[in-house]
Amino acid sequence: MILHIDMDAFFASVEQLDNPDLVGKPVVVGWQSNRGVVAAASYEARKYGIHSAMPIFMAKKKCRNLIIVSPQKGRYSEVSREVMSILKEFTHLVEPVSIDEAYMDVKDCEKLHGSPKEIALKIKKKIKEEVKLTCSVGIAPLRFLAKIASDLNKPDGLSIIYPDEVHAFINTLPIKKVPGVGDATYFRLEALGIRTLGDIRKFSEDSLTKKFGKFGRRLFELSQGIDRSKVIPYTASKSVSSEETLEFDTLDKVILSKFILEQSEDVGKELRKIGMRAKTITLKIKMSDFTQITRSCTISKQTQSSEIIFQEASRLLEKCLPPKKIRLIGVGASGLISETIPVQQDLFAPKTKDDQNWEKINHVVDAISQKFGNTSIKKASLTEKEDKEKNNV
Repeated sequence: MILHIDMDAFFASVEQLDNPDLVGKPVVVGWQSNRGVVAAASYEARKYGIHSAMPIFMAKKKCRNLIIVSPQKGRYSEVSREVMSILKEFTHLVEPVSIDEAYMDVKDCEKLHGSPKEIALKIKKKIKEEVKLTCSVGIAPLRFLAKIASDLNKPDGLSIIYPDEVHAFINTLPIKKVPGVGDATYFRLEALGIRTLGDIRKFSEDSLTKKFGKFGRRLFELSQGIDRSKVIPYTASKSVSSEETLEFDTLDKVILSKFILEQSEDVGKELRKIGMRAKTITLKIKMSDFTQITRSCTISKQTQSSEIIFQEASRLLEKCLPPKKIRLIGVGASGLISETIPVQQDLFAPKTKDDQNWEKINHVVDAISQKFGNTSIKKASLTEKEDKEKNNV
């Protein structure tokens, strides 16, 4: 049996945990801007029809007394690590799939922790006592059904699909609830008369593959009660990135540079947290007509320094500043190498300690932020950017 743990309205719940005045009130996490969207909505806000990815202006129309809280990424990551640490007390087969959800394979755990249901109840109790938040748990013999089950009885729910119930459940499962079925695929399936996962069995595997490619084959297998996906306890990060949609389209280099600086700070901090260095820096740009370009450079010495990442991203911006205004900009780092592997030196590169010095400074700043909070120390230019954003709001 596989468990899927899903934290309830995670970002909004963390905000209510940190600020008791928000408890019981309609709260959304997101940026108050022309293009701001809801990252998470409390259950009180959801009663008004507000949901994640909804534009902030639309959410405000639905609820006049809506409380909008700016996201604090570092805090959510901190709470997420606490939750994942609890899950790993029960089994090493834990696969985090996002900041607020994870799969667990609890085979061979009964002697230590009891049945899958007992394990789920213990996890819920421990998270509630130690993290002060609630989660919903789905239990099923198949991974995709565990995820669906966790959503059946939210918040603070527990749902179990037993092996002898699988085929009956599949027969009536709305096809739109199957992971991977987006709006476009849903309309195509509906046009074929497919409304439940059980309806898939009316079609051959070959015909579904011709119509939907690899996903057609997966749908066929899921309809037969086959899910080959396993719980993989650890997948090494291949890249780290940060991006943001701008409030207004712009070609102002000063504005763009400040966004790149903030994103380089985020990327560098994440690299240092996971103990990796990057060999390739990437700049992503989406223009006002939604045309997208990416530019990358390979640096001579892998780094986890926010300053070095910023310098390289800035050079890329100088080289590829497009003629059209920019609506989205982002910075990424890839070609990751563990920081435990010695940095290979370039014999022909000029000797410099800049990278090492910046990394030392970054680690000191990280330590201060961890002890006193993410807002305790920031670059002056980022503080100026935040002040301007507040004034505009």
